[in-house]
Amino acid sequence: MLVKRMLVVSAIGWGLLIAGPAHALKPNQQSLPAESRLLEIYRLIGAGQGKLALKMAQTLVEDVPNFQLAQMVYGDLLLSQTAPLKIMGSAPADLTNRAPQRIEQLRTEAERRLFALRERPPADALPAQFIETPPTTRHAIAVDASRSRLYLFENGPHGLHVIADHYVSIGRLGAEKAAQGDQRTPLGVYYITSRLDGKQLTDFYGVGALPLNYPNEYDRRQGRTGSGIWLHGVPSDSYARSPNSTDGCVALANPELQNILESVQPRTTPVVIAKSLDWVSPKSAELARRNMRNLIEGWRVARASGDLPRLVSFYSNQFSNGTRDFNQWRQWLEKEVVSQRGKSLQLKDLAILGWRDKGDILVVTFGEVSDGQRTGAIKRQYWGKEGGLWKIFYEGVIG
Repeated sequence: MLVKRMLVVSAIGWGLLIAGPAHALKPNQQSLPAESRLLEIYRLIGAGQGKLALKMAQTLVEDVPNFQLAQMVYGDLLLSQTAPLKIMGSAPADLTNRAPQRIEQLRTEAERRLFALRERPPADALPAQFIETPPTTRHAIAVDASRSRLYLFENGPHGLHVIADHYVSIGRLGAEKAAQGDQRTPLGVYYITSRLDGKQLTDFYGVGALPLNYPNEYDRRQGRTGSGIWLHGVPSDSYARSPNSTDGCVALANPELQNILESVQPRTTPVVIAKSLDWVSPKSAELARRNMRNLIEGWRVARASGDLPRLVSFYSNQFSNGTRDFNQWRQWLEKEVVSQRGKSLQLKDLAILGWRDKGDILVVTFGEVSDGQRTGAIKRQYWGKEGGLWKIFYEGVIG
């Protein structure tokens, strides 16, 4: 009987991954229907409802024929009618021998998708890297490399909240990019720099791409090289790629990327790529936000009041912005203080991202608006800790 045989499958293969209640959040209803349907099939298998799972799998592969993982699950369900299955991807021996690597990749993809179902982020939690997000930033993105998962956030009246999450593929050799051509995905905090329509690109990139500002100033400071790190789609004859299959980019299904392309804004949308995301409670996030606001406010007051010694104390002796070192920057600050004296200074659309690498890092972006002006230069600062104190090691105008 099919249901009994499927119980054997769930106990040995899928069931161990599905067992137990999902954390806090239920699978997001805005997830791509194809993945939501696949995850529902897994739940049915784990619940012993093999007949219904088979029916849903058949419909799914008819609707999305290039979804190879769904094809594998459908094949497993068909095979289970004649013999118990011991493992996901129980293909006939001749097929297994011809494409062992691809079958193993599909199994890994299945595991990553299942973990996303079972291990949901805590309700109302945020990745610790999103410290301050201004209202002008409408969306944010976080990628958990260890889980092959991308989370899309919307910025509403009560701050950031998850509106969708998607399976993604990263570098062939994993994460933590260090050099050009190392086939690794960078870890860090970045911004989307532009939007590329699929018509501008080859079919390899799918419906489009969102380039990131890798390497950023901190990456350069660490000697990291490479370029061309994008969020992009997949070829039209594919639905998804295996978890580790890119040259360093982050790739996701075309329908999912299309949704992101239509949502996010270049230049203001932050992208966090972490080996493993650290989700923090609203209370912890607010404490970090308050502390960092106070730090930046101290810099602003010193700048606006013309307190040169105090202002200079915020900068690292290792400061460099590509054109000025610390001594040259100090001389420039002296001139700025003279010209600024007596004028108020406000920081507009303050954004603060945090990162922990070899030490703690802050990426601070704001519009610098002086008294009598409606707009001003958009600046970005990189802060690092030296001797327990926050110091600016880079500052530059980005717009």
